[in-house]
Amino acid sequence: MKKYFSILILMLLLGASCAWAQEKKLAAYAVGFYNLENLFDTCHDSGKNDYEFLPSGSYRWNGLKYAHKLRNMAQVLGEMGTDILPQSVGCAMIGVSEVENAKCLADLCNQEPLKARGYQFAHIEGPDARGVDCALLYNPALFTVHDTRLVPYVYELEKDSARATRGFLTVSGMMGGDRVAVIVNHLPSRFAGPYYRELGARQIKMVKDSLIKADPGMKVLVMGDMNDDPMDRSMAVELGGKREIKDVGDGDMYNPWWNVLAGGTGTLMYNGAWNLFDQILLSPSLLNRDGQKDYSSLKYVKHQIFRRNYLFQQEGKYKGNPKRTHAGGSWLDGYSDHLPVVVYLAKEVK
Repeated sequence: MKKYFSILILMLLLGASCAWAQEKKLAAYAVGFYNLENLFDTCHDSGKNDYEFLPSGSYRWNGLKYAHKLRNMAQVLGEMGTDILPQSVGCAMIGVSEVENAKCLADLCNQEPLKARGYQFAHIEGPDARGVDCALLYNPALFTVHDTRLVPYVYELEKDSARATRGFLTVSGMMGGDRVAVIVNHLPSRFAGPYYRELGARQIKMVKDSLIKADPGMKVLVMGDMNDDPMDRSMAVELGGKREIKDVGDGDMYNPWWNVLAGGTGTLMYNGAWNLFDQILLSPSLLNRDGQKDYSSLKYVKHQIFRRNYLFQQEGKYKGNPKRTHAGGSWLDGYSDHLPVVVYLAKEVK
């Protein structure tokens, strides 16, 4: 199922000379993230405030709408990564947020083309009051899971002690013969204020650092809906996400989305302006620093916001915005208020 880069793609992605490209064969892997915007089933989960997504709730959420939502999400997830890789391959793994439970994930993986690829999922039920969790979808032919754990988000203030929010889903395993760990996140909303996202980012960094301390060879990707832009303090300071590869120190991460937002585009729109909350950051071991071209282990080569015309409103007041499932009290049969993101990794084939 591996896809080898052609000489042309090597030159485009790596800036390699033709002679160098002819000497090397690289296997490519795509890794993505997508906020699914309220993937709920139609049944009540005990102890969760999921009432608006019941047949009697405000969204009149029923079997037809759920089936359409699954189909729409599977379409996007199945096409992610296929701008470089074949339609039959797609992403090796995709972090997702705003999914209600394991049943939704099982139903999602049973949709085509995910079913044909044999996608599985890593998920641990979290404490979020609405019941939304993070999860990792993965193709077991490309990524082998060794360990899955949910690290809780810990509040510092006594007034917050009774609250519960989404933790940090940490999945480690093997991809392309390398040890890889993914931390999937959905940080507190903008309504909560920056302090809570900065606190969450500090905790993510602690998880990332602990993984690398335990295994210095571990390659770590931090992904999620951060509810902050790349230049905000949570991402740039607390998590240590640097704008340029040359500035990434051993304890930092590379955040390729900083320059994307500076270029005028993002993953969600608010009042006519783009934000870029959906990010994938990479540990130094995934980077070629100091002008190196070392692909003896997995290395970052490219990133993209995944865009298709069907993901956008085509007319009306919100033309050009991501096409949501619901808006203004109406069912749009859309996708999500966020766009997906993808990074591509490559490794030399011996």
